[in-house]
Amino acid sequence: MIRNEVLSCFVFYAALLLLKMYMVAVITGQVRLRKKAFANPEDALRHGGLQFHREDPDVERCRRAHLNDLENILPFLFLGAVYSLTAPSLPVARLHFLVFLLARLLHTVAYLFALRAPTRSVAYVIGQVPCISMALQVLVATATYA
Repeated sequence: MIRNEVLSCFVFYAALLLLKMYMVAVITGQVRLRKKAFANPEDALRHGGLQFHREDPDVERCRRAHLNDLENILPFLFLGAVYSLTAPSLPVARLHFLVFLLARLLHTVAYLFALRAPTRSVAYVIGQVPCISMALQVLVATATYA
């Protein structure tokens, strides 16, 4: 059992974010299979022939959504864990984690379904706000030790 309530809250949201990332990976694989567009020749051979060793715009869209998750969720995991150790207020920390999760969910939906601009960009910016806030709070909390 995790005794730090903020860290426990963070772990909950982190697990949700990781599950979301896995879902995007599965979606990418399913789109590859449906579109018969494989990145590796051995996969193409297994599924019909070398003509399926090719790129597909829908597969690439899924891949970009997944790469964007990697670029944003992985730093959040580190930052959120460190932030959780600085003894922030639980309601404030929960708000940071929830806003990031909701922004990433909206970003993924906007990416996968090609929603009209600037939906994806707005979701991205909203997700950066709690990250910047947490980073600043970590700097303030640790500045006397630097």
